Amino acid sequence: MTKSFLNSRKHFRRIVFGKLCLLSLLASVVAFPNAKDDGLVLSQPLTIAWRYQSDRTTDLTPAADDKTAFIPLGSGLLLALNAADGKLQWKAETGGEFSAAPVVDDRSVYIATQYPEPDEKHLHGTVRAISKRTGVTLWMRTLPAPLAGGLVANELGVFGGSRDGHVYAFDKRTGLSFWGNQYAEQFSGQPLIAGNAVYFGSSVGTVRALDVKTGNVLWQYKARGPIQGIAIKDNIVYFGSADTNVYAFSEIRHKLVWHRRTGAAVQAVTATNDGLLASSLDNFAYFLSLNKGSLVWRRQLPGRISARPLTSADGALFTPFSTDSAIVLNLHDGKSANTLPLGEENSSAAAPISIDKLVLITTPHGLLAFSGPR
Repeated sequence: MTKSFLNSRKHFRRIVFGKLCLLSLLASVVAFPNAKDDGLVLSQPLTIAWRYQSDRTTDLTPAADDKTAFIPLGSGLLLALNAADGKLQWKAETGGEFSAAPVVDDRSVYIATQYPEPDEKHLHGTVRAISKRTGVTLWMRTLPAPLAGGLVANELGVFGGSRDGHVYAFDKRTGLSFWGNQYAEQFSGQPLIAGNAVYFGSSVGTVRALDVKTGNVLWQYKARGPIQGIAIKDNIVYFGSADTNVYAFSEIRHKLVWHRRTGAAVQAVTATNDGLLASSLDNFAYFLSLNKGSLVWRRQLPGRISARPLTSADGALFTPFSTDSAIVLNLHDGKSANTLPLGEENSSAAAPISIDKLVLITTPHGLLAFSGPR
């Protein structure tokens, strides 16, 4: 099913208010598939448990379940590493280059790649499911353009957006598309999925909530710059924009609740129980109240913040560019609570993730796993 932007707006006006789903999932569960509430304590002493050396790391965030990390490397090489000791379980050559961050479920790892035409003037894309047990491809579909940003999945399908304006829903078992929308704008950010909706932010500043079963537009809002980062908590969708603002949109009242200006383009937002964490290209982290967007604290970090932080009950871990350490800030006051030495200057935009109380950080030359006292 393909829709133009005009048709989406017409459908939007026909939506019955009472059909909007009430979403009350925590952002740590829905904002990104890899986030887990596993009792991680970021303020405790954390030391390197293991490291995996590679000069082919990318800016794409790894996927993980409770036992394995799936690492997208250069030249389309996907690694499965045991989270307990970092040992290689399998590797798969997918061809081309990865174009979006992978996602994993109980059966498969879903990946997106790109490859050029023979004349190298146009990039095509693929999406495929790989067995997370063996690394064998289960299905693959080709696309007119690569998917970008990241993939998300639920029990129905796998969802992604492309730079040519397509948004797709793929059946997880077969790879067949059960809906697809076309818009006159690009999609290159990380989408979000929660309840009956999948959320996409575009390069022209539009955030859309789409029905996961049909692709119909549930609502949309237009900011003044590209969207970077989407989170949801208690029926409020939070998103950042390159127009320097953080926005809060109520799905119940169907209107903007508040917006708060930062010092530069917003790169990521993360909702916690106590507030909203936003990072901006002014090198500041901002902690805002959920209900009004009031500034609770802000803290300058020693480098540009490109990746979304990893949060726990006691802190938020940032991996600033051009520094040789990851930094943990206390969520209550923004003060430094911990420092994790990386051993080299960071230049990776991949976000840190956690697996079973381990912190995994992508560096230019591999993957580091930090753990607390045993």
